[in-house]
This record gives sequence, C-alpha cells and structure tokens, in this order.
Amino acid sequence: MKFSLRTLLTQGLAGHSGWPEQWRSPEPKAAYDVIIVGGGGHGLATAYYLAAEHRVRNVAVLEKGWLGGGNTGRNTTIIRSNYLWDESAAIYEHALKLWEGLSRELNYNVMYSARGVMMLAHTVHDAQVFKRHVHANRLNGIDNEWLTPEEAKDFCPPLNIGTDVRYPIVGAALQRRGGTARHDAVAWGYARGASALGVDIIQNCEVIGIDRDAAGAVTGVETTRGRIGAGKVGVVAAGHTSVLMGMAGVRMPLESYPLQALVSEPVKPVFPCVVMSNTIHAYISQSDKGELVIGAGTDAYTSYSQAGGLHIAEHTLDAICEMFPMFRRMRMLRSWGGIVDVTPDRSPIIGLTPVPGLFVNCGWGTGGFKATPGSGHVFAATIAQGRPHPIAAPFTLERFRTGRLIDEAAAAAVAH
Repeated sequence: MKFSLRTLLTQGLAGHSGWPEQWRSPEPKAAYDVIIVGGGGHGLATAYYLAAEHRVRNVAVLEKGWLGGGNTGRNTTIIRSNYLWDESAAIYEHALKLWEGLSRELNYNVMYSARGVMMLAHTVHDAQVFKRHVHANRLNGIDNEWLTPEEAKDFCPPLNIGTDVRYPIVGAALQRRGGTARHDAVAWGYARGASALGVDIIQNCEVIGIDRDAAGAVTGVETTRGRIGAGKVGVVAAGHTSVLMGMAGVRMPLESYPLQALVSEPVKPVFPCVVMSNTIHAYISQSDKGELVIGAGTDAYTSYSQAGGLHIAEHTLDAICEMFPMFRRMRMLRSWGGIVDVTPDRSPIIGLTPVPGLFVNCGWGTGGFKATPGSGHVFAATIAQGRPHPIAAPFTLERFRTGRLIDEAAAAAVAH
C-alpha cells in the first residue's frame, strides 16, 4: 500500500488504516487513570514504564500531531553521560545504562551505537575544564579519559590537529560508552511496547484545556476530540510546556529557542565517532544512512521558528571544514531547527506541580534525546508514586524557590 507525503504528515503512520491494528490511534475513552500529554520519546517512555514497571495501564498518550514528529524527529541522536554535577551525571548515566539494553528490552532495534563521544579542547581553559570533567566523572563511576591531540587523531583519523588553524586542538575528553541511536526508532519502540501493554496512543488529539475541580485538583483535559477525564496528567511536550501549563494556571520558568542542525549527502562509512567542540559550537557524526549529521547552537533569541538564523549554520560549517578538511566538498541536503525549552539554570524540571494531580517533565534544552529512557523511567515512577523519584528529586520545580539550582549550562562542556 502506498502513502502520500500529505497523508503521512497529517495523519501519522500509526493513524493510517492500512497499518496493523496495534498501530492505529484508538478513539479515546471517557476517562483514564493517567494522561500523558506529548507523544515524543519522553512521553512514550513514560507511558511504557508506567505500564511495564508500575502496572498502571489505563493510560493514554495524547499527541497533537504524529508520534515522534516534534523534537524526537529533529535531534542529532547523540548519547552521553559525561556531565559535571553529581545530579546531572546521575540522571544521564541512568539513561545511558538503559540505552545499552533498550533494543533488548523493547525487542525493537533502536540502533544504539557506542562509537564514542569526543569533546575537543582548543585552549588552556578548555583543557582545564575537560580535565575537571574527567576527574568528576570518574568519581561518579562514569567513564571518561583525557587524550593528547595525537591520541585524538588516532581515535578519529579525519581530525585535523595542525597548529596553523584558527582553533588548534590541544587535547580532548573521550567517553567511549557514548554514541548515537536512531531518533525515530526510539519513539516507535516505546510506542509499540506501551501499546502491547494496553496503553492507548491517540494521535491528532491536541490538548486545548486542563480541567480542575473546586479544590484545584486536575480532573481531565479538553482536547480537539472532546473531553477526557483523568486522575493524573503528566505534561511532556517539548517546546510547548509553558502554553500547556498555563492552561492550569501554572507559570513555568522556561524560554523556547530554535536549535539548528543539518545533514549532508550520504556517503560510505568515513567517520567513526561523535566529535564535539564547545569553543566553536559544532559537532558531527555519521548516521547509519551515510549522512554527516552536523549540529550548531541555539539562536540568541526566543522563537518558535523551525529554521533559525542562517549565520549560525554558516559559522558551524566553517568550523567543520577547518577541523575536517576532507569534508569541504560535501553537499548539504537539508537543515532544520528544533524548538527546545530552556530553564534559567539549563537543567530539566521533573516532578510535581502546585496543582494536585498535575506533573511536568520539561526544560531539557539540548539534553533531551540522550535522557529519553532515564527521563521516562523516573517520571513514570514519580507519577505512579506521587513523589519524586530519588534521581529526579534535585530537578523539582521547587528548586527555583529555594535557589538550589543545578546549573549544568557551562558545566555540561557542550550543551548537546
């Protein structure tokens, strides 16, 4: 059976009648125990772990478009856990350990590839910062090692370690367990697993209101497909959390920015790992389809644009061509911008809200994809038990009242 691009974009793969029954979007029930708003990687992972580990299976995932059609389909697939602060290292390492066994857990190939993530140092300050990361990571039981420029080139032969460039390489930090996975496969794997356990996954169902009773507790949501009741609602909708939470009268400390990336024409395997540079804010890997996946930074202004400023991509390509001269003749196929929610301290918010029965998971910025399994796992536990999972506890909304800020912005080495 053939599908037009228009059909795929408007109805979503799982909503098309030509697909097997378990992939269709069912009609919503009148009420559920839990509603998850957002059918991306984090939302689907949350639903899966609610059903698989907490036996909460009267669950609906509501997605205004199609599964994985938001940031999950617009990321650059990098996975790593070499974050500086103990709290950040804990949640990203939790996610990385889940990534390592995720294909087996879901019986679905998410194409996780531990090819190594190497972060380049270009200055004395860079070297000092990365060595600090190496030591902090090792204290937390997380692999990380320091490389000389020659060792970095041995690990990644295309790398230019010459000294006659604008940004000479003075060393690198390497996490060998880091790597990549296929972005959309993660969403489909969790969707299939959750659906098999009884979760309803409802596409083309936009939430337009959050209902509360006289005491202020959540009673359900209003959608474009009618009202749906629920005892608990978890909001996991990257880029639009502030809008959704505002429906319940909750202001969120979030800003939304476009984050840019682009891919090249496909070529045979030529690039063995993931390389990142914070100084020039560029990173690169090669997908299983052969494309060079190249990432840039966030725009300097808030926006819901999915394009972003052209000058940012141009700066990134200049840097890539300098660090990897062999790519100077490569053609770029397409570029895009994903919308990321960012908190003032650049760390996520996971947990309860002032509204009884309303939970939120947001603010991951550029760290969202790599956190997907860990984020869903701890958020599911938080919703099921009504209290923060120990790994999620440092990331509650309440920290903005107490001033206990995690602030992994500069400490993350590079934000992606």
